[in-house]
Amino acid sequence: MANMIKITWTKSFIGCPETQRLTIKSLGLRKLNQSVIRQDSPELRGQINKVQHLVSVEQVEQ
Repeated sequence: MANMIKITWTKSFIGCPETQRLTIKSLGLRKLNQSVIRQDSPELRGQINKVQHLVSVEQVEQ
């Protein structure tokens, strides 16, 4: 069974570079304080690492 993680957008990206704005959008986040559940992968971890100051991440038990 694949590991799942919950990503929550916690801080506004006002004043952040355009690449970080696009990363938030590519994670599937549209509104502040929205959460999405995604399958854990190295690519996803790289995106999260790029915007780690804007999101919070937690493991989801299935």
